[in-house]
Amino acid sequence: MIPLNRRASQPRAGMEYFDARRKLHNVGKVIAALVLTTLCIFVLKQSPGFGGASVFSRHEPGVTHVLVTGGAGYIGSHASLRLLKDNYRVTIVDNLSRGNMGAVKVLQELFPQPGRLQFIYADLGDKKAVNKIFSENAFDAVMHFAAVAYVGESTMEPLRYYHNITSNTLLILEAMASHGVKTLIYSSTCATYGEPEKMPITEATPQLPINPYGKAKKMAEDIILDFSKTKKADMAVMILRYFNVIGSDPDGRLGEAPRPELREHGRISGACFDAALGVIPGLKVKGIDYPTTDGTCIRDYIDVTDLVDAHVKALNKAEPSKVGIYNVGTGRGRSVKEFVDACKKATGVNIKIEYLSRRPGDYAEVYSDPTKINTELNWTAQYTDLKESLSVAWRWQKSHPHGYVTK
Repeated sequence: MIPLNRRASQPRAGMEYFDARRKLHNVGKVIAALVLTTLCIFVLKQSPGFGGASVFSRHEPGVTHVLVTGGAGYIGSHASLRLLKDNYRVTIVDNLSRGNMGAVKVLQELFPQPGRLQFIYADLGDKKAVNKIFSENAFDAVMHFAAVAYVGESTMEPLRYYHNITSNTLLILEAMASHGVKTLIYSSTCATYGEPEKMPITEATPQLPINPYGKAKKMAEDIILDFSKTKKADMAVMILRYFNVIGSDPDGRLGEAPRPELREHGRISGACFDAALGVIPGLKVKGIDYPTTDGTCIRDYIDVTDLVDAHVKALNKAEPSKVGIYNVGTGRGRSVKEFVDACKKATGVNIKIEYLSRRPGDYAEVYSDPTKINTELNWTAQYTDLKESLSVAWRWQKSHPHGYVTK
């Protein structure tokens, strides 16, 4: 019986030995997990937003936090780049219906430091989303670019334009009022003037828009001006009415990349480049019977680099309880035929031209008198060589034939 008891006790001792080893192994795992957790907590504590709100949600001395609506778009992305270069803190809000996430990624790569740039995907027509953005972020100023912006399209989809431009601006103003954001730089347009009898256009020229795009922008301006007059507002407002935008970042980081389905409504520069690249068979010039020297429309072409410079100068000069309204242009009108000739020289391509009837809602001649902005904001257009501006933009187009999409 004794040997049997001994044999029975041997497996129990072995099991106890392995159980002890298993327990020690598990204890080791727990200790390792605790060390790892402690290390993670230590790293997190070094991050700016740990234990409290994000840096974007609090005001900081010496830091100006700007909300850039439509910051993924052509002009908005260039404005965001300039603000970031000038050490502003930037929040871009865009629903990407017209903007490009690729442009935002370029900016994120250029400015990866914490607290410099954040992107929020949202529709400004969604009141709850807009209020949430304002409640979670401490903005010092708003640059409001977000808008559909094609004259021809506005005549076909007027309600969309009134919703997108006028209604959305109202929601932005309400959110600013609710959350104490007092500075607004509003991106408006020369289309609010319509077809004036006298050139050049000054800020005192009557606003008589002739298409839904211009009308929607003027309505938004009126809402801003009416609200700014109230004691409750105490706002610093700058309204910039700019002319036809061309060009791109001189260092080749950003450019214009409209969606393919919108090309027919887009800027003439985009159509010129598409024709030069062979994307379309040629350039369609709409209207050759205008009462101008060569029968084509006359426009004031402003380089995007100059335009964003005007916005930054306006932001720096904005004063509480004051409104500034400025035309942003070169003061020189160029015909569409002149523009096409410059585009041919810039691209080195003999673009085929097809002349068609006028586009609905267009006007014959528009160019600015920039005296007021020259005098009050110390701003003057620097990039006034049409061929050079187009050459810079062409370089970006050639290196990005599919826009920001890599294929």
